Amino acid sequence: MYFTRLLALGYLLTCHCLVEEDKIQDHCSFLRQCVESVSVELYKKGFHREVITTVELRPDVLDGVRVLLVYKWPRGVYVDPYQLASLSNRSNWQILVDSAIDLELPAHKTSGFATYVYPSLESAPTLLKVTIPIHGRYHEPSNVGRTFTSVDIEPPDILLRTEKCAQLNNLEPHTVVNAPCTVKNSSTCPWVQIQHQQKLSHLRVQIPVGDELLVTPVCGGTLLVTMACCMALSQYMWKHRII
Repeated sequence: MYFTRLLALGYLLTCHCLVEEDKIQDHCSFLRQCVESVSVELYKKGFHREVITTVELRPDVLDGVRVLLVYKWPRGVYVDPYQLASLSNRSNWQILVDSAIDLELPAHKTSGFATYVYPSLESAPTLLKVTIPIHGRYHEPSNVGRTFTSVDIEPPDILLRTEKCAQLNNLEPHTVVNAPCTVKNSSTCPWVQIQHQQKLSHLRVQIPVGDELLVTPVCGGTLLVTMACCMALSQYMWKHRII
C-alpha cells in the first residue's frame, strides 16, 4: 500500500513538472511570434517633429509579457526630458533616457543617445502606439549654399521579456540583449530582440541650415541697423529731454 502511494505521488509530481515545462515552452514559443507588425511614421515639419511607432501584437497576448522599444537617436536631434515626463504621465508608456541632454548645444557639439520606452499592455494589450516628440538641433552653416541638411532616424528595436521563459538561447533567429529591467534603471535584464519580418526603412528629417556665405552681409547689416536705431533713439531722447 505504501509503495502504491509512493508511485502515485511520483506520477503526480512528474505530470506537474511536465505541465509547468509545457507552460514555459508556450511562453518561449510565444516570444518568437508575438509581434505581428511594426510601423514607424514621421509627422509635422521643420524643427519640431513627432515619431509615431505602432506595434501590433498577437491577439492571445500571454500574461507577464513585457515590451520595450529602444530608440537610438542621432546627434542631429534631441528629446526634451521635461516634455517627455509630462507626456508619460498622461500616456500608457514610460520612458528612460540613457544620458543627460543639453537642449542648447548645436549638433556638431553633441553625440547620439538612446531612449528606452516601456509601454503598458493593460489598456490596449494587442496594439501599442507611442508618440515621441523630437526637435532638430541647430547645425553649422553650410559653405556650399545648401539650405537643408538630412538627419536619418533608425526605427526602434523591439524587445520582449517574460519571467516564465528562461531558455532565451533557443529563440533563433531572434537575439538576446541586455537592457534596463524597468524605467527606474536599477539593473539590466536579458531581453529578446525581435527581428522584423518586414524591412523598416529609416526616417529622414530635413532640417534648415544657415548659409555661411551670408555671414558677413548679415552681420554687417545687423550692425548698421543697430547703430541707426541707437542714433534715432538718442536723438529722440535729446529732443524730448528724456534722461
